[in-house]
Amino acid sequence: MEIRQGYSYHIKDEFFCLVDDKYLMSNKEQGNYRPHYYAIQDKKNPKLYWMIPISSQAEKYKEIIEKKKKRYGRCNTIVIGLFAGKENAFLIQNAFPVIEKYFDHIHTIQEQPVTVHKKLDKLLVENLYKVLAMCNCGIKLTFTDIKAIRTIMEEELARGGDST
Repeated sequence: MEIRQGYSYHIKDEFFCLVDDKYLMSNKEQGNYRPHYYAIQDKKNPKLYWMIPISSQAEKYKEIIEKKKKRYGRCNTIVIGLFAGKENAFLIQNAFPVIEKYFDHIHTIQEQPVTVHKKLDKLLVENLYKVLAMCNCGIKLTFTDIKAIRTIMEEELARGGDST
């Protein structure tokens, strides 16, 4: 499967079984494949993708953004943007790395892949890398253990586990 930035994807259950992190937003029961994740290719390792959960609960997250802005002066961990014509929250705070073999399928509506606007993509990339840079400096802004998950994915790549 070709993974392209600008689209969202569903992740296989196998990934969530392998990476036992209670903060991962895993698939729901009965094969409903929610949530879906916005994919951003890693700058250093092109076989690694950062997955940002997309939530339709934009109003709930707007309140959280406002609280963070009042407390810290800004909020890089949640971005509100249009997805499929509706406001959604992109939860950088719940982002995680994954390799291609764990992608299940692209997210579609009426069998058409859904994209995000290039301006939103740019904002998501900028915020993701700001959050990752802060995490690398010891400031934990994500709920998920991105260092541990990245290690698991890179070890799998080293063993040749990048094919589907």
